[in-house]
Amino acid sequence: MDSTQQWDFIIAGAGSAGCVLAKRLSQAGYRTLILEAGGQDNYHWVHIPMGYLYCIGNPRTDWMYKTAEEKGLNGRSVLYPRGKVLGGCSSINGMLYLRGQAADYDGWRQMGLAGWGWDDVLPYFMKSEDYVEGPSEMHGAGGEWRVENQRLHWDLLDDWIKAAVAAGIPETSDFNTGDNEGVGYFRVNQRGGWRMNTAKAFLRTAPGPNLRVETHAHITRLLTEGRRVTGVEYRRNGQLHQEHAGREVILSAGAVNSPQILQLSGIGPADHLRGLGIEVIHDQPEIGGNLQDHLQLRCSWRLTGAKTLNTMASTLWGKMGIGLDYALRRRGPMTMAPSQLGAFTRSREGVATPDLEYHVQPLSLDAFGQPLHDYPAITASVCNLRPESRGRVDIASADPAEAPRIAPNYLSTEGDRRVAIDAIRLTRRIMAQDPLARYAPQEVKPGADHDSDEDLARAAGEVGTTIFHPTGTVRMGADEAAPLDPALRLRGMEGLRVVDASVMPRITSGNTNAPTIMIAEKAADMILEDARGNRVGADAVKRSPVRP
Repeated sequence: MDSTQQWDFIIAGAGSAGCVLAKRLSQAGYRTLILEAGGQDNYHWVHIPMGYLYCIGNPRTDWMYKTAEEKGLNGRSVLYPRGKVLGGCSSINGMLYLRGQAADYDGWRQMGLAGWGWDDVLPYFMKSEDYVEGPSEMHGAGGEWRVENQRLHWDLLDDWIKAAVAAGIPETSDFNTGDNEGVGYFRVNQRGGWRMNTAKAFLRTAPGPNLRVETHAHITRLLTEGRRVTGVEYRRNGQLHQEHAGREVILSAGAVNSPQILQLSGIGPADHLRGLGIEVIHDQPEIGGNLQDHLQLRCSWRLTGAKTLNTMASTLWGKMGIGLDYALRRRGPMTMAPSQLGAFTRSREGVATPDLEYHVQPLSLDAFGQPLHDYPAITASVCNLRPESRGRVDIASADPAEAPRIAPNYLSTEGDRRVAIDAIRLTRRIMAQDPLARYAPQEVKPGADHDSDEDLARAAGEVGTTIFHPTGTVRMGADEAAPLDPALRLRGMEGLRVVDASVMPRITSGNTNAPTIMIAEKAADMILEDARGNRVGADAVKRSPVRP
């Protein structure tokens, strides 16, 4: 067992949140150690945008998790990708920059989370933003986190926009103003045709003397003295190491691994931990609970006469052309995010704000990682933005190397099944509009023979899969039952915060990477206020961003 120097802060996880924290704390002059279980982000497919195809499902960059068999998915288990590399999920995700809705954060504030309303968090979105169109009331420029337009174009997607407008969805040019209703092209976290991950944006621009980055450092448990967390234990190259933090340990390992580390450390549901032979340090039943995710329903249509990725990549010459376009101009399909076009709309009348999100792609395949079909096609994935279903993440044993049990509990409520049925019907209505008629669309999934509510509910379970947005497993709340207080400190323990997507009390109405970076920016200010002697509590988290 090797034990080295004491740090001011130790950050567990160099993902979307951890990299932000590492820069902000080290540039403020604090000795900061960040530990990442994965390796360096020097794999070329991390940086080529389409490389997510080769990073997801690859043990070099992915934890390779799977869910439990899900009743709502008709007994299926699905892949549950999580980044295991510097940059975390920002190194393997879809690169879409989406903040969610103002109502999401105002809802958090109405739950008693002072300082977490839209007006409070907007400055933190803007703080690190480098927006392609420059600064405005809604966007920042000059920050670390680059946001650009996509670098390719599809006539088919232009026609899908027209069809969505014909179906009653307004066109929009910006999903990030607090009201994301509309149809339009996503903006992406890229720079000049390369992926922008948080390792590039934050770690590589952090001051060197105060920051150490350790890769291949798999955390086995938190170190505690009584009710205080004092450091971490981790395994690297087969050897156990211990590191100690004079101020705080910050868990930024994500919605799956943060509750796993807490439970391995004896912090979690006592009965479950005792059953695995783990000494209980702090009984907190909700750690691992409240798991929320966006379930996408992958609806696809076969087309006639359309230029799609299926047809472009169907020949050797086509593939060579795609490669040359990227090599020479940094343009074309190799710059593609998994989805280029999006829409936010309502599943039915009476819904206050959009509860559906579309990810539209000029391609089709049987499942992620499978070959493209050999015919022109379009996929319109649609997800319920505000699922009622709640699941859990729990360790399966006391062995840190064993994957936790992930049970999202998809489609477990009548409300979620109703939204799924309505979403499929709305997708069919869009595809039936005149602007798409020239492509003679033929429904492949879920299949036109599925028409009754019962059939469509079952079909949703067949075509549904994660869109990689797990949140909420170590939620913050004003209520004492919540694991975290509004300043993200773990109740019942000292010296420990959690800062990642697991802290969300309710999932945001959109993709979750940008909100996770915002949470880290806000958390960094709260941590620095504490370190400078200004204790942050539920009544004092409304301060504007701190500038070191």
